[in-house]
Amino acid sequence: MKNFSIGLTLAAMLAGMLPATAVEAHGIWFAQRAKQIGVIYGVGADDLDTVKRLPLFKNVAGYDAQWKPIVTTLRVAGPLLLVDSESQPTAVAAVLENGIWSKTPDGEWHKKGRDEVPNAVLSEKTVKFAVSIQAPLLTAIPALPDQVLQIVTVTPGLPDLLGKPLKLRVLFQGKPVAGAMVLSDYVNDPDAKPRRTAADGSITIKVRNQGLNVVSATFKGPSDDPKKIDFIEYLATLAFTLPHAPE
Repeated sequence: MKNFSIGLTLAAMLAGMLPATAVEAHGIWFAQRAKQIGVIYGVGADDLDTVKRLPLFKNVAGYDAQWKPIVTTLRVAGPLLLVDSESQPTAVAAVLENGIWSKTPDGEWHKKGRDEVPNAVLSEKTVKFAVSIQAPLLTAIPALPDQVLQIVTVTPGLPDLLGKPLKLRVLFQGKPVAGAMVLSDYVNDPDAKPRRTAADGSITIKVRNQGLNVVSATFKGPSDDPKKIDFIEYLATLAFTLPHAPE
């Protein structure tokens, strides 16, 4: 994964100038599919074709309970993209570089930069990140390699019931970032008004689901090529599942 040399102060200033509107961008996250770990590309209830986006995945990783890497790969299984690892992971992570896109006044998106779409209302580069917890946590989630934007927990463990508070922190290049836009339920309520992280990158949410939870954070950083794009949009998810009562 590339190093993004973007200053946090400048990036935070740019993020602060952007309105906290509903988060509509597609993201990636992990979810169980027939007792296996699948990678999902979409937004809300949209579960789009992840297989055709396999070339866009730049990294997939697995970690044990001590956050040591374990060998992890992606495998095509019919219409699904599944995770294979040498042992049961405590966490899995991935990076997808979705490239440059421009939106024209008619609402259509084109996989080109502003240099090729001069009438674009916006042009952006998008990068997607995902971390999923697959087993009980013994520690807080650390900053992980390749996760340029990442949602981490502040204390060990996760709540066991919906409605309980969960303090999180959003990191950009491993450091807390202010002004990231957070949704507490990216899958079931993607059009909710996002909340911004505090100066120390922190935010406290209430756990929404007694089942799969996918929290998202979006952060817009400065352009690395102003002739082609207006900004870089980073979107990160943190997924975890709360167990239901015994049958």
